Amino acid sequence: MQATQTVPIVFTQVADPVGSGFVKTMARPGGNATGFVQFDYSLSVKWPELLKQIAPNVTRAAVLRDANIPAGIGQFAIIQAMAPSLGLEVSAINELDADNIEREVMDFAVSPSGGLIVTASAISVSYLDLIVALAAKYKLPAVYYRRYYVDRGGLISYGYDVFQQFRGAADYVDRILKGAKPAELPVQAPNKYDLVINLKTAKALGLAVPPALIARADEVIE
Repeated sequence: MQATQTVPIVFTQVADPVGSGFVKTMARPGGNATGFVQFDYSLSVKWPELLKQIAPNVTRAAVLRDANIPAGIGQFAIIQAMAPSLGLEVSAINELDADNIEREVMDFAVSPSGGLIVTASAISVSYLDLIVALAAKYKLPAVYYRRYYVDRGGLISYGYDVFQQFRGAADYVDRILKGAKPAELPVQAPNKYDLVINLKTAKALGLAVPPALIARADEVIE
């Protein structure tokens, strides 16, 4: 967008295009960019709910987030507002670099009954393997916003279908090439979210996953 205000741009996996200044509104982007968001902010309430469902004894949750982006602030605010009704005390771990994440998680894990919530950010993707390894090392039940954390050994995830975003982006590109204007193509949120559970990780953490939660899952890794 810094390079051009005229060439059409179709984005995917953006957390907050309005807050980031990419579009004017979701319904009418107004410029040369449009696309697909990762989720509506209200999705954030699902992560602490799932943490309590899969690990009822958890009373403290560290929320890994990027405080330098609007999405990091927004996701944490919603989790923080929801937490008291679930009996959770939440604190933020600001993802600066690998050393900071490792130090903060280690300090958090000193006290018992803790869990992790990993919110959407480019930094959390960069340190995906480190975060999953730290959760395993300190036996912290963790909820993630994307399934690929669970594929790598994470406990549970609830998030959007990335392939649906790419298919939608391809459709938008086709429509733009046929004459549609990005300014008039609404930014779209996902209409499907996937729940993925890793039973191997649950067993390693000593968790008995409720049958009702397993029944709801779109995929169970055994």
